[in-house]
Amino acid sequence: MITPRPDLKVVLATQPIDFRKGVHGLVALVAEALKADPYCGDVFVFRSKRKDRLKLLVWDGSGLILATKWLEDGGFPWPPVRDGAVRLSAVQFALLLDGLEWRAAAPPPVKTPRWMG
Repeated sequence: MITPRPDLKVVLATQPIDFRKGVHGLVALVAEALKADPYCGDVFVFRSKRKDRLKLLVWDGSGLILATKWLEDGGFPWPPVRDGAVRLSAVQFALLLDGLEWRAAAPPPVKTPRWMG
């Protein structure tokens, strides 16, 4: 089970994928195209060309989990198609899985406190 916890790191691949890809194909895609470690515990999210399906890939410490979600109506909100990835917060990830607009949930920038000594 993928639990949206505060320290959860979610990586959204911006390019649509061939939805016939399985675990091994997605692991290769994470390593080569996203330049990330597929076994780090982050959730990697991929979408179909029609934007109505998602595939999630995550290492849980004992094996890989591959989950698929289809929307019966509409599509998932997605950033513009380009090379690379977008990082999501746990809240944005939860909104994405519900098919809701997640980009409006961006946290405001926080200024780093200055050390007073």
